Amino acid sequence: MSVETEPLSENTADVIVVGAGPAGSTTAYHLAKAGLDVLLLEKTEFPREKVCGDGLTPRAVKQLVAMGIDISEEAGWLRNKGLRIIGGGVRLQLDWPDLASFPDYGLVRKRDDFDEQLARQAQKAGARLFERCNVGAPIVDDRTGRITGVHAKLGEEKREVTFHAPLVVAADGNSTRLSLAMGLHRREDRPMGVAVRTYFTSPRHEDDYLESWLELWDRRGAEDRLLPGYGWIFGMGDGTSNVGLGVLNTSDSFKELDWREVLKAWCASMPEDWGYTPDHMTGPIRGAALPMAFNRQPHYTKGLLLVGDAGGLVNPFNGEGIAYAMESGQIAADVIVQAHARPTPASRELALQRYPRVLKDTYGGYYTLGRAFVKLIGNPKVMQIAAQRGLTHPMLMKFTLKLLANLTDPTGGDAMDRIINGLSRVAPKA
Repeated sequence: MSVETEPLSENTADVIVVGAGPAGSTTAYHLAKAGLDVLLLEKTEFPREKVCGDGLTPRAVKQLVAMGIDISEEAGWLRNKGLRIIGGGVRLQLDWPDLASFPDYGLVRKRDDFDEQLARQAQKAGARLFERCNVGAPIVDDRTGRITGVHAKLGEEKREVTFHAPLVVAADGNSTRLSLAMGLHRREDRPMGVAVRTYFTSPRHEDDYLESWLELWDRRGAEDRLLPGYGWIFGMGDGTSNVGLGVLNTSDSFKELDWREVLKAWCASMPEDWGYTPDHMTGPIRGAALPMAFNRQPHYTKGLLLVGDAGGLVNPFNGEGIAYAMESGQIAADVIVQAHARPTPASRELALQRYPRVLKDTYGGYYTLGRAFVKLIGNPKVMQIAAQRGLTHPMLMKFTLKLLANLTDPTGGDAMDRIINGLSRVAPKA
């Protein structure tokens, strides 16, 4: 897989990674650490904003540690102990589980700063980062149909350039123009979510629990209306709170409602001294799609690997994307490194075909359970009953936290871990 047909130049590499979000930067970092020549192409310039809750679970923390990121409070990270769940008139605080496989704390960090940290860490490992590099069409070999590079426009002057590599990683998010150009379209039978959020200056900014509201009420009409989805409040530790909501497309009201207006109305129902009022808002309300449960497949074809949102890796249980973006990047890098060491094209291709199988073995059954869960809570009444009945049983909620956050020990765990792992194993890995 090393390039032998043309001299090595700044536009030629072993692997091209398109997109320097968490998925792309993690992929590039692990490839570069293994000694491969990697081009990391980012269409914007750092720092840049992304729509996100900014809360990181222990799964994401584990990936940051694996990349050697300084996650100390002195470096600007805010730790959290767990999740506070509010619904059905009940307020329950649950600590992250004590596991051998994952740390027992989460983190909070704004995405405009978070993504740059990962990209710079990939650079330090040896990846060659090109910012303001807008990737367009793939370069495809007419004989084999394989991708061999990309066309791009570089810099402020939008200079046309081409980049060449025998492998390309699509880490270009939900829109993933690269995947579409290679004929990979979104599966309509998989759930899609939407997240909308904004920031407020607030006295609650130093909260050491992530807060999730399981009942999302629209109180703007003559009658209160329960909506499908959940709200969140994450203290950022910098004087502000990230306040937002996540909504699923499985509901009848998904398309008919203006979710920015719903967020405003939900915030207006909060106690005034929390500061979630228009005059304390520090930026606009922004929204983004959450592609879930493998909604674009196959994850490898003809020299192209999909990671993160490009491959629909958002967890359907809780809308978490960063951990799975980073994990899929690490998995993709491991497969590519092994393939790179193979002596023949056939043996390299055999190794690359393993990537989608590893993803399905790792997440397939769990995501199938998640799709069933999404269908259930698409009915707001189901969510209301679950909140009212479930929150009064702390042991049941501890199990639910492990299930929703995908935090179990694969071996040697407790009874809850064994049940969740067992369900994930027997569920179809679609």
